[in-house]
Amino acid sequence: FVIHAEPLLLVCLLLCGHWPFSVAMMELADDSPDAAQKPSDKKDFKLSLITWNVEGINGEKLPERARGLVKYLNLYNPDVVFLQELIDPYVQFLKKRFESYLMIEGAEEGYFTGMLLKKSRVTLVESEIVAYRTTQMMRNLLVVIVDGQKLCLMTSHLESGKACSKERMNQLHVVKWRFKRAPDDVTVVFGGDTNLRDAEVTKVGLPATVCDVWERLGKQEHCRYTWDTTTNTNKTLPFVARCRFDRIYLRPAINRGVPRLAPDHMALVGLEKLDCGRYTSDHWGIYCTFSAE
Repeated sequence: FVIHAEPLLLVCLLLCGHWPFSVAMMELADDSPDAAQKPSDKKDFKLSLITWNVEGINGEKLPERARGLVKYLNLYNPDVVFLQELIDPYVQFLKKRFESYLMIEGAEEGYFTGMLLKKSRVTLVESEIVAYRTTQMMRNLLVVIVDGQKLCLMTSHLESGKACSKERMNQLHVVKWRFKRAPDDVTVVFGGDTNLRDAEVTKVGLPATVCDVWERLGKQEHCRYTWDTTTNTNKTLPFVARCRFDRIYLRPAINRGVPRLAPDHMALVGLEKLDCGRYTSDHWGIYCTFSAE
């Protein structure tokens, strides 16, 4: 993301603990409940996932945009949700709206990442926050181990901006190491707002067992650009940008006899402008499904 004067002021307010809005403000007249939960089998070897930078540090129409996120999550009803640019009021709002999910937070102050885990589909075993020692933007890696399908789930918001390429690649090296150290009978999924450029991924060199889901599914043009200022008007910028910043990477379980998840569908979400005149975020979200080969 690009930090402008107003968002930068908001971040300063966040760090000082002064929220420009409250959970009550975000709720307003919205009483839409959590999506109805149907009985499900945790071991059907399928997975549905959304990753989305929700632009929580931008206070412009945030209550309306947060309710927009709720509507999308109710519509897609994913097993797992990776979220970036959360702030505490946004988290508290989501916890009230999604009691059938467990919220895991990547920090307690400022802006941060988080995960929503559908309780009927996956069971939390443990979570860990891995520090990026040289970040200048409060970034880290949130790692969650879940039972039911032997999954390691990871999300992050890698360092932003062209000038921060070196730090971003350092952070990708941390992700790479986590991919490599995962047990062979575990499936690993990493997704988030990576801010990555293709040349950076090439320089770091991910393990051969790891695939870029968008590439694996044929590099479909309709879900290529997740940060697209030609269509998304949430930010007013003096330039045009179309970037594939938001990505999902998969390392299937390696052991024989263990179900190997493979991606079978990807789509962008959040493409519709809300009644308030804004989109849910300045990023499009990614909806992705996986099933056993």
